[in-house]
Amino acid sequence: MRRNLTARFAASLALGALLSIGGAMGPATIQAVAAAAQEQDQQPNFLGFAGAYLAARTADVDNDTSRAIEFYSKALEFDPENTEVKQRLMVALFSGGRFSEGVVLARELKEDPAVAQVSRLALMVEATSKREYRKAASLLKPEDSNPIDRLLNTLMIAWAEFGDGKGEAALKSILALDGPPWYPVFTRYHAGAMAQAMGNKAEARKHFTDLIADPQSGAAAPDTYIRAVMALAGLEAREGNNRAALDALATGEDFSPGYAPLAALRQLIEQDGKPEPGVMTAQQGSAAVLFTLGSALNREGAEETVAVYLQLARTLDPNDAATLVILGGLTERLGKAEEAIKIYQAVPQTSPMRRVSELQLGLALADLGRNGEAKDHLKALIASDPKDIRSYLAYGSVLSQDKDYVEMALTYETAISVVGPTPTRNDWNLFFQAGIAHERLKQWPKAEANFKRALELFPDQPQVMNYLGYSWIDMNINLEEGMDLIRAAVDLRPNDGYIVDSLGWAHYRLGEYDDAVRELERAVELKPADPTINDHLGDAYWRVGRELEATFQWKRALSNDPPDDLKPEIERKLSEGLPASEKPVPATANGADKGSEPAAPEDGASAGTDKKSDLAPSVSHRLQARLGAGADDPKNASSLPQRVNARD
Repeated sequence: MRRNLTARFAASLALGALLSIGGAMGPATIQAVAAAAQEQDQQPNFLGFAGAYLAARTADVDNDTSRAIEFYSKALEFDPENTEVKQRLMVALFSGGRFSEGVVLARELKEDPAVAQVSRLALMVEATSKREYRKAASLLKPEDSNPIDRLLNTLMIAWAEFGDGKGEAALKSILALDGPPWYPVFTRYHAGAMAQAMGNKAEARKHFTDLIADPQSGAAAPDTYIRAVMALAGLEAREGNNRAALDALATGEDFSPGYAPLAALRQLIEQDGKPEPGVMTAQQGSAAVLFTLGSALNREGAEETVAVYLQLARTLDPNDAATLVILGGLTERLGKAEEAIKIYQAVPQTSPMRRVSELQLGLALADLGRNGEAKDHLKALIASDPKDIRSYLAYGSVLSQDKDYVEMALTYETAISVVGPTPTRNDWNLFFQAGIAHERLKQWPKAEANFKRALELFPDQPQVMNYLGYSWIDMNINLEEGMDLIRAAVDLRPNDGYIVDSLGWAHYRLGEYDDAVRELERAVELKPADPTINDHLGDAYWRVGRELEATFQWKRALSNDPPDDLKPEIERKLSEGLPASEKPVPATANGADKGSEPAAPEDGASAGTDKKSDLAPSVSHRLQARLGAGADDPKNASSLPQRVNARD
């Protein structure tokens, strides 16, 4: 259900125009670029308009916002009236958090149909931040036919009217808003927040309760659902109704197990603490609108639009922890770890989300290659709260990156002991990661036991099925069962290039080369730049006599920055080809001698190396899970945070 709603969200997003501006140059721009290109020799200090524009577009594609801003600005020096460049520069300034510069262009472009919505939205943010509420309310059109813009505009106008002292009318406009089935998660939350800000606690309680009683609707925007849970729990706790507050939190914990801010809020309430109220001003309410829509749209392909929403929200409410954490995660995803660290550090120390930001910060340090700092940081987090399983997962991921499998195994065994004798489905990943560590240490009986325990907790978990199935095939045991597991994993994740690669490589290991070619070609289509998968396809081509194509694939693998241990192997194959004496695992074998322990796989054919592709995922692959049940159980997955909750 959530995936369909999110897809419909994205399909109806009017701000999608932002993503396409400049994607293809208009005729006027093409002519200008061509003309400027002819005059480049006359520009001694720069490449001219053509060079500046194309450099800016390249930076845009590379998500290098600061360089894009620099080059678009330079292009405008050559052609000050170029509308397309102004549009792109304005969007880049907003997505880069440079609001005061972007709003100057917004005033100029507010009537431009291509960017009128974002321009007027920015002007509304400016007016709201200056408490010019009447002006703010006049800038957007609530009757817009686009479902998302209609929702956004109505909610933004309502909060401006609230700031102008027209709270009752504003609340009625929210409740009267009719639209697609995913509207209620937003309208109920904002109606509750506005009623609370007006001091009407009974009505606030009603709207928050209506929302959290409908988790299916909440799945359209999990972050908003959780925000409502925390708002209701805080309201009840401040009223002295601790039992009701804890009941609300329990609902949220069912929706998103293991979410650290809920645990922190529970601890505060159990100690008779009084949580701070959330949205209380028009500025905070408007920021919440941008956050709730931005977080709901936070999916691959919408990064620029989400960045604009979240940066505008940050302009209105600079200390909102949820906005900062999601913005930090988005910034990391775009490859800007240094910027992300600064955003995580801005999360207030008193926020329940501070620990989430600290975990993300540790992982960002590892992404920068500062693994020593990352490990020290994450070990300190474990020491400060030994019961927080996320800390072990984050620390374990860095240990995996360092190939410190002894410490990795010990870390996950400690985490498993913290969970206790009755682990739940949410703990599957602890056993999976412990299994990976033991497999790498060639302790197969322990590894196999952990993989099987992970599948007991989470049957049909594709990563575990893939890993265990391939391990069996790699060791020439349980061949039929292993292939069944891998095929089932592919059925569950048909578009996962790494798992499809495992199926292809399993066929290769069994000597089924035509089948291997078929699956590996599909894996390369899914992950065209992955050096390991291209190398695998090259091997399969060679075995079926397609030697020219094999050479092409190996060269392609070499050009895609293969791991250090794979590079010389590819170079050897380019020089010598594959040896004719290689013998596959017999396709009819049912396993090794039943009375003997299976041999440990050779280095280079064990988990996580070149012959298992991404079976032992890197930091970026392993900790991609969301707030709730995650990508494998998407009914309540959230965009907040991106990596630290791997317990799903």
